Amino acid sequence: MPAKKYVTWAAMAFVAFYVIREPGGAAQSVNQAAIGIASVADSLATFVTELA
Repeated sequence: MPAKKYVTWAAMAFVAFYVIREPGGAAQSVNQAAIGIASVADSLATFVTELA
């Protein structure tokens, strides 16, 4: 399992580096992810509503 720990730390380091070097790009990425999650939630709500 040490490889999993190293990959996790590397991913965290990459995210920290990206946020420090490109804060605008990081904010836009988080915004796009939030929009995607909201879209999925809206679609799921529509699906459940249409079942009734």
